Amino acid sequence: KTVAIFTGNRAEYGLQLPILEAVDRHPGLEYRLIVSGAHLDENFGGILDMIRDDGYTVHATPKIHLEGDDLYATARAIGSGIIAMSDVLKELKPDVLVVYADRFEGFSAVIAASQMNIPVAHVEGGDLTEGGALDDSVRHAMTKLSHLHFTTNAQAKERVLKMGEEEWRVHNVGLPSIDMIVKGRFATPDEISVKFGFDLSLPIILFTQHSVTTEFDRAVEQVEASLQALEKLAAEGCRVIITYPNNDAGGVKIIEQLQGMMAERSDKIIQLHRALGTYYYHGILALAGNREHRVVCAGNSSSGIKETPVFRCPAINIGPRQKGRLRAMNVIDVGYDAQQIYVKIQLALTDADFREQCRQVKNPYGDGHAGEKIAEVLAGMEYGDRLLQKRMTL
Repeated sequence: KTVAIFTGNRAEYGLQLPILEAVDRHPGLEYRLIVSGAHLDENFGGILDMIRDDGYTVHATPKIHLEGDDLYATARAIGSGIIAMSDVLKELKPDVLVVYADRFEGFSAVIAASQMNIPVAHVEGGDLTEGGALDDSVRHAMTKLSHLHFTTNAQAKERVLKMGEEEWRVHNVGLPSIDMIVKGRFATPDEISVKFGFDLSLPIILFTQHSVTTEFDRAVEQVEASLQALEKLAAEGCRVIITYPNNDAGGVKIIEQLQGMMAERSDKIIQLHRALGTYYYHGILALAGNREHRVVCAGNSSSGIKETPVFRCPAINIGPRQKGRLRAMNVIDVGYDAQQIYVKIQLALTDADFREQCRQVKNPYGDGHAGEKIAEVLAGMEYGDRLLQKRMTL
């Protein structure tokens, strides 16, 4: 069976990499990798070369035209993505298309495939993010357009079933990125020290903040509060690693704020990176497993909720973007207030009781074999009318 795998941004690729690897290894499957969206946009840390360096063939690079930094541009981008993906799918003729989560790029891919009678396998359906992003609406729409569902937790599986999806279509496999984590495939402390030039005995803050798409016009004031707190923490001896936001509406304005802050600095105390890649990103989080290191993940990225529990790393979740997301007891929520962000990060770095609580958390997102489970289902599935013709169970 030919499995087309669509990826549209850097975080999504890191989550899908274990699926790509498992499909590549499976004797009954062949992959066709479709790389699009922010991967092709250098403004948002395009990592097309990084994908090729991982040893994978890129079979298609459909261009999704995002011509502005607002929701009008996003709506038009979805339209261009549908057209571009329909051409790619017509050429590749896959047996199934694998798409991740809730991004507008993936939404366009799902629309194209479902209208061409190409079965869609959707990963991470049933999750919740109720805090003002459009993700929930897009994610649930993608679920109803898809034919197979690979959820990351038991609660999400139950939600997909309650949407009327047939039980044989829904498989709770866990979070794919955990596959690489449990295998120890991340940077060592020495590699991190060399790459970033840090003394690892100093506190480290790993920060990513995206815009909230229903209030993207407030992206600047929202990120300014975080940057004020980070500047204060850096002045007190913390080392700060910042990564670019997604290419959502408001993302360009956040990047402008980040670049403006960096223009006034010549040291390495605060660093801005377009993308770290999962190898270094997870390597930094993994430092939290050693009591000698003090690491905090801060911002509003879903990785701060979903991946930090595996590493027992404290996480400061800023703003409402991840509201409703299943989380462990290592997460502290805070609003857009510079002083409160500063206080909560300081607590996560210094409070012995909270740090011990983080070391005891249970990861709610699976056991690290998601890619293998997905590949087995894709290889064993009967492709035909039963898969394509969906039935509402309610």
